[in-house]
Amino acid sequence: MALRIIHTADWHLGQTFFDYDRSEEQRIFLENLTDQLIYNDADVLLVAGDVFDTANPSAAAQTIYYEFLREATSRMPHLQIVIIAGNHDSAARLEAPRPLLEELKVHIVGTVERNGNHDIDLRKHLIPLYDRKGRRAATCLAVPFLRQGDYPPGTDGNSTYAEGVARMYRCLTDLAERERKGEEALIAMGHLHVSGADLSVNDRSERIVMGGLDAIGAEIFDERISYTALGHLHKAQRADKAGKVRYSGSPLPMSFAERNYRHRLYFLAFEGKSISEFRDIELTPPAPLLRVPPTPQPLEAVIEALSQLPDRKEDDTLLPYLEVPVALTEPEPSLRHRIEEAVTNKAVRLTPPVPYYPNREAVSDAPTLTFQELQSIDPNDLLQRAFRSRYGEELPKELTELLQEVVQDIHLSNPDAV
Repeated sequence: MALRIIHTADWHLGQTFFDYDRSEEQRIFLENLTDQLIYNDADVLLVAGDVFDTANPSAAAQTIYYEFLREATSRMPHLQIVIIAGNHDSAARLEAPRPLLEELKVHIVGTVERNGNHDIDLRKHLIPLYDRKGRRAATCLAVPFLRQGDYPPGTDGNSTYAEGVARMYRCLTDLAERERKGEEALIAMGHLHVSGADLSVNDRSERIVMGGLDAIGAEIFDERISYTALGHLHKAQRADKAGKVRYSGSPLPMSFAERNYRHRLYFLAFEGKSISEFRDIELTPPAPLLRVPPTPQPLEAVIEALSQLPDRKEDDTLLPYLEVPVALTEPEPSLRHRIEEAVTNKAVRLTPPVPYYPNREAVSDAPTLTFQELQSIDPNDLLQRAFRSRYGEELPKELTELLQEVVQDIHLSNPDAV
């Protein structure tokens, strides 16, 4: 009998989108996830970290989480759920209800524990997985987000982060291989950054340590591992050539760069060590992302496009998020106010307008000033340079005059300041 698994990650429960509450979107996703578990007759759910968006999640976010666990396990008594902590989670908080949840076949691995000899308790990270008939069909190597020192030390007591993480997986794989029963599969879990993986554009919640220096090579998941379920990066993707190491991605969009992006779950079936079936389960975000107009336009054209949006109705729920790109030649102080007026009573949730300056010069093209030049440069010249670099236009006369007044006031009050 095949072992049927669904892989998901990066729920970020409690996250807001441009300060808008997402509780209802997150609740709908988890309801859909329960339906997919039932429809696909899953035996195991793997959640590869970042269950919550912060280490101290709100009561509402925790309620959504526990409601899901109760609903999923009550409707599917045979279901096993394996959850690891991500870098956004509090590992200890996530693990706290573990004794209770294990009664529901919910296994949570948040921390790396050591014994009296300071050796890592590797067996804590090996979780047997069972098929519908109760036969052991796989072993899960459940590894949470690892911080410095969470992994076995090198022979000389020193190692880089990447070497330490690789050593952790190698030790677990060796132990699981020794204890493997028959043809059962080894399935790894992790919350990390694999080298060469594709990062989401403008997604600030993907916190990459030291600019990506923590990236790990996919080769640490060797041929003995049948599949690796990863979290941390928010775009669903394969992280190796064979497609055995994958990110499921986040179930909800994290930025407007994901407007046309397909969010998904992964479904896998195993016959012994081999994957007998693999497919995507596409997710439709409950609240769409709109961009009006589709490309940056002058403000008057933008206002006209916004006037064509549908009006809000009393029974509207989960309104789309709206991004408004505006082509400008100089700063427009009334930009936000005019756009807010244009979408009053429209069936959208406005996010901050995005200004575009077509003539803007690249900052890298501007000449670099030495320390001595900065000391002697005229304030008006400095402002001219900054304005031209940012907006691609000459500084307006009224701003030049205003700066001169400020400089004169400073000089009169403190002659040595200028």
